[in-house]
Amino acid sequence: MILDPMIDAIRKARTSSNQANLLKDLVGDCDRLLGSAGESISLGLAGQALARFEQLDSAHRGEFYDLLAARYNPDPKAVIAAAKRYEAAGLAESLVQLTEAAEAPRQELFRRLNRADRGTACLVRMRSEILANLKKHKQLAAVDHDLQHLLRSWFNPGFLQLVQIDWNSPASLLEKVIHHEAVHAIDGWADLRRRTEEDRRLFAYFHPALPGEPLIFVEVALVREMPRAIAPLLARQSAPDAQARNYKVATFYSISNCQPGLKGVNLGNFLIKRVVEALRRELPQLQRFCTLSPVPSFASFLQSKEPIKPGLLKAEKAHRMEKLRETVVPLLTAAGPGPLPAPLAKDLSTLCAVHLIHSATRGYLPADPVARFHLGNGARLMQINPNGDQSAKGSMESHGFMVNYAYEPGEIEANYESFAAGEVVVAKQVKAMLP
Repeated sequence: MILDPMIDAIRKARTSSNQANLLKDLVGDCDRLLGSAGESISLGLAGQALARFEQLDSAHRGEFYDLLAARYNPDPKAVIAAAKRYEAAGLAESLVQLTEAAEAPRQELFRRLNRADRGTACLVRMRSEILANLKKHKQLAAVDHDLQHLLRSWFNPGFLQLVQIDWNSPASLLEKVIHHEAVHAIDGWADLRRRTEEDRRLFAYFHPALPGEPLIFVEVALVREMPRAIAPLLARQSAPDAQARNYKVATFYSISNCQPGLKGVNLGNFLIKRVVEALRRELPQLQRFCTLSPVPSFASFLQSKEPIKPGLLKAEKAHRMEKLRETVVPLLTAAGPGPLPAPLAKDLSTLCAVHLIHSATRGYLPADPVARFHLGNGARLMQINPNGDQSAKGSMESHGFMVNYAYEPGEIEANYESFAAGEVVVAKQVKAMLP
């Protein structure tokens, strides 16, 4: 028994030594990989480097990321010299030289690692780990920037495959859908089956380098009119509507990213546009494409002390809304999930409209991340729905409010341009809440 602590200490020391040697060998592989000119040698080194990386524990992976940040930066003197030549001559040749000098060698390292089998998957995982540590390790910001830059090129929508997932898809893929659903949790196989029946659609993006791994997926409900609440769409006991002629509205009610390492690689807007095109071909009678979206920042907005933008509401109404914000939050929190009384629902709908429109008129993007996503993709703020989500999560984040954003195929580009200029495109019924 006395020997046990000593044995543990020896084992830990040996493990640490093995990990340190692995890291040293990995860095050596990376240096040789950058200096290699032969394609076959480069492939072998890339595979060997990634195999060593996979064996590192989290602590030594952290050390490797630190080395990526410190060891593979551009040469500052070379960058300055190239910049001066370009400033002096302004020639295309000197611009090319400046671009080459300013690119960090780690970008070429990532490109060469990407050539190995499963290299893309490994680099996506690397970025996921870097993102998880970025707040505490600011020096990794440049590494993250370089990886994001490359992933945006490698995951260009032109390379992606749009696939419809249904109940007959491989079980392994269906399990991933259950696991990655981030908006409305899927409660087992029966719940998933309802979401893939005749009046439902599920589409995902895939990349050839990540076979069987969905990047992002969207769930669609085919209904007769624009929905105001999520519960009827998710109800497992509801009978599917098998009559395609009844489908007038395609509602996007959940979009889930499956790869944390692709954060900032914009896939969602292209996915929605591709799905709209696919649904229009399949069901030409569809009259509207919309979302039923959460407002996850609304509860925080009600609690904040940020004043309502002057001029957005008439003075008397603005004063009343501010007083309501001061008193209503404790009452809503105490009441918990459940429907709102009609007068309160009306006033809170006005405040929700103020939040979504006001946030985008202060010189920067909306505070609400879902609004940022859809408005930035060219949607119109169409309808505000109190009592739209009475789940515990909906009550906590938005006091039950949900929103419809409409994607009108003929208006998407114009709406995007308006939003880029600082204007939220709003339907008449939403504007009517403000005076």
